Parts: sequence; structure tokens; C-alpha cells
Amino acid sequence: MEAKNIKDIVREKYSRIAQKADDPSISESCCGSTDCCSDSDYTVFSESYDNLEGYNPDADLGLGCGIPTEFAKIKEGDTVLDLGSGAGNDCFIVRSLVGETGRVTGIDFSDDMLKKAVENARKLGYANVFFVKGDIEQIPFPDGQFDVIVSNCVLNLVPDKIKAFSEIFRVLKPGGHFCVSDVVVEGEMSEKLRVNAEMYAGCVSGAMQYNDYLGVISQTGFEQVQVHKKRRLAVPDHIPGENMDIAEIKKFKTGITGLFSITVGAVRL
Repeated sequence: MEAKNIKDIVREKYSRIAQKADDPSISESCCGSTDCCSDSDYTVFSESYDNLEGYNPDADLGLGCGIPTEFAKIKEGDTVLDLGSGAGNDCFIVRSLVGETGRVTGIDFSDDMLKKAVENARKLGYANVFFVKGDIEQIPFPDGQFDVIVSNCVLNLVPDKIKAFSEIFRVLKPGGHFCVSDVVVEGEMSEKLRVNAEMYAGCVSGAMQYNDYLGVISQTGFEQVQVHKKRRLAVPDHIPGENMDIAEIKKFKTGITGLFSITVGAVRL
């Protein structure tokens, strides 16, 4: 599938999720007659934010696969960018860390998500939290703008990971760092198993192999790459599908092969 088509499907899917948050009667399906998203459960990999300062339930649509702010070492007064900010969930957690003197910016390419995020920020009365329309492969800011960049289960949806991490490097200040949570693959999967698992993870997840993902981070200039957390993602028994190779299904269920959430950080020196 071409990059533009992937982006269009992702945009439509997440726009529908934002709309459904306000109107439960709206379908989340985004794939036309194939209805390839009908079995996906985008909330299954999320972690609980309930006890975190700054948490706002209206902004939590259950779309994450980790809590990147837990390891992001955000300080009061920092300027922070959240990539794929959705309804603003991670931005509001970040706001509690940077305080009144910091600045939080979220970018998203879904108009419906941006509308929901802006409304949530208005209700909370935050004057230093902003939301901007933008593409992660072409971040709409000049070089060296941010102290910290975070993202939660979004970069796996971006077709060109090298371009995305190159953009993160570009807009970070020298000495700045990022911390992202994302979905990766370990082990070899057949095409059928991979498609079924990725549909469940979000229809067009495009998750990379674990080592390849870390390789892209280093390739784009980052140093001090550190995996803070790695968590095997539970995928229901029916996802491997019928007529699968028995040995492959066994590997998938025992941990040799599977989908994982990682929270990883690195520094731009």
C-alpha cells in the first residue's frame, strides 16, 4: 500500500474514533467495503492513566500502548512536543510537569482529533497548551525548538520511520531528548499472521521488527538509546486465524514471536 493511502486510512480511522467519542452510534470502520477494521480493538494495549496528575478522562480515548511521560524526564519550564496528540491526553499529563512556565504543543493530522483536543484544553483553562495540524514526516516547526518530544503508539503508523525520526532530531534542541511508546514485532511472522495481528493492533499498524526500530533511531543521529520498558501485548486466541502452521501459532503464544510495546528514549547531542 502506498504511503499516501496508508495516511488517508489512518486519518479516517482516527477521525471516526474522535467522532464516536461524542456520538457512540458512529461506526469506527474505515476501510470501505472490506471493513478491515471491524475486529480491531484499539484500546486493548493501553495502560491506565487514572492516578497520574493532569489526567483528564475526556481526553483519554484509550489509543496509547504505554505512558511515555513516565520516563521522559520532563522538567518545569520545558518546551515539549507531543506527536500524534489525539484528544490531548498526553499533553495534559505533560502540562502538569512543565507547569505554568513551560509550553506544550501537540500535533495531529486529524481535524476531528484537533477539534476535540482544543475543546478539552479550553475546558481546562490552559493558556500554555497548543494544538497544531501537522504531519510527523514533515513537522511544521523550525529547527531546534523543543527540549523534549513524546509520542504514544503513533510512530508505528507512520510509513517512513527514517523520515519521522529525522524530523524529531531536527526539531529537538541540541541536548534535547525524546521518549516514545510504540508497537514493535519480534520473531518471524507469516504474512497472514502479521496482517491479522496488525489489524487487531490498529488496522494498518506497520509495526517494525524490534531491532530494526532501534536501528532507525541510531541511524538518524540519536545517541544514548535506552529501552525503558518492554511489554508483551496480549492478542486474543482467535487472532492467529484458521489454517495457520501449528509451530508458528505455538511460537506466537509462548513469546518467541509476537507484538510488543516498548518505551524508548534517546538524546540529540
